Amino acid sequence: MLAVTPDDHPAVGPVAVLANPTAGRGRHRGLLPRILDGLAAAGRPVELLTADTPAAAEQACHAAVAAGASALVTVGGDGTVHRALQAVAGTSVPFGPVPAGTGNDFAADTGFPADPLAAVALIVAALRTGRTHPVDLARMSAGTGPERWYGAVLAAGFDAVVNERANRMRWPRGPRRYDLAILVELARLRPRRYTLRLDGVEHRFDGVLVAVGNCASYGGGMRVCPAADPTDGLLDVVVGGRFDRRTLIRVKPRIYAGTHVAHPLVRSYRAGTVELAAEGITTYADGERSLDLPVRISAVPRAVRLLR
Repeated sequence: MLAVTPDDHPAVGPVAVLANPTAGRGRHRGLLPRILDGLAAAGRPVELLTADTPAAAEQACHAAVAAGASALVTVGGDGTVHRALQAVAGTSVPFGPVPAGTGNDFAADTGFPADPLAAVALIVAALRTGRTHPVDLARMSAGTGPERWYGAVLAAGFDAVVNERANRMRWPRGPRRYDLAILVELARLRPRRYTLRLDGVEHRFDGVLVAVGNCASYGGGMRVCPAADPTDGLLDVVVGGRFDRRTLIRVKPRIYAGTHVAHPLVRSYRAGTVELAAEGITTYADGERSLDLPVRISAVPRAVRLLR
C-alpha cells in the first residue's frame, strides 16, 4: 500500500495542466473542457499549458513549476507523463496523471482509475485535502549528459529496437508502421552482448529482452517487470536470453500477464542502481525515445508526490 503524507507544498499557485490532444489517437479530446472544469472544483485557478512539440511541452512544465504552480496535472498517456516528470521529480510540487493515452501504465500502476473523469475526481479530492502519496522514480544518465527521469519502464532490448525502427519509417502511417517494424526486426533478430551491473555486481549475457522497471508495465498493460513496486526503493530488471524468433513469438504474449518470467531463458533481478551497456541500442523510457546505452539508472525513493 502506498504511504499517505500531508502535502507541504503551498497551495497558492494555479493547477498547471499539460494536455496532449493527440493522445490515444484523440479519443478523449472532447473530454478536455469537462476535465478542466472538474479540476477547477478544487478551488484553485487552472492554467492550461500550451506547447506544440514534446520538447516545448517539457519546457512549459518546467516554466510552470518555476513560476509557482501548486500542482501539475497531465491529460494524456505515458509520453505526456514522462514530459511532466522531468519538471516535478525531486520537487514538492504534487502531480496527477489523467489517463487519456494509448498506454497509461504509470497511472494504472500507481493507483489511478482508468476512466479520465474518475481520475479527475480523485485528483480533486487530494487537492482539497492537501494529501499526497509519494512514489519512487528512476533517474538515469549517460556519460556527461543531462539526467532524465522515468516513472514506468525503460526498454533496452527488442522492444526498443522496434521503436527505433518504427520512428525511422515514413510509411505506413499509424499502427501498421509499428507492426511492420516488428516484422523487420524479427527477421534481423540476434542476441546482443550486454554488460549489466547491479549495485556494482557485474553480469554479462547475450540477450534480446532487457527491461528496467520502476513500475510493472509498459506498452499499454504488458507486465514486463511484474514484481516491480514503485514504493520499495528498488528497480526490477528482467532480461530474456538467447531467444530465437520462434521462441520470442511464443513468449512475448505472456508478458501481458507477467508469466514470461517463468521461462527458463528469463532472469529477474532487483537493485538500487543499474548500469547497462550494449552496442547500438537507444533506450525507450515511458515509451519515449531516451538515452543511448551505456546508461546508469538509480531508484530515487519518494521522488514524486501523487495526487491521490
